[in-house]
Amino acid sequence: MRKIILAAAAAGAALTLVACSETADESADVADAAMADAEANVEAMGEAADTAMDDAAAAVDTAAEAVDTAMEDAGDAVEAAAE
Repeated sequence: MRKIILAAAAAGAALTLVACSETADESADVADAAMADAEANVEAMGEAADTAMDDAAAAVDTAAEAVDTAMEDAGDAVEAAAE
């Protein structure tokens, strides 16, 4: 979320610079640089989201394995107590 806000702020700043530039070429260069920065930020956010989702999936898998092990242990304990 912070990166989105930062990208929006950077885009706003870039538009301000474009409006204040002396020539059209400079304006185009500034706009191109701002777009490149925004694209890089969006790509970085996508990669961060993918990593977070992978980490969350691994945590769920680990928790599921722990629950399975705990259930097996509890079943073994119940059987042992019944004997």
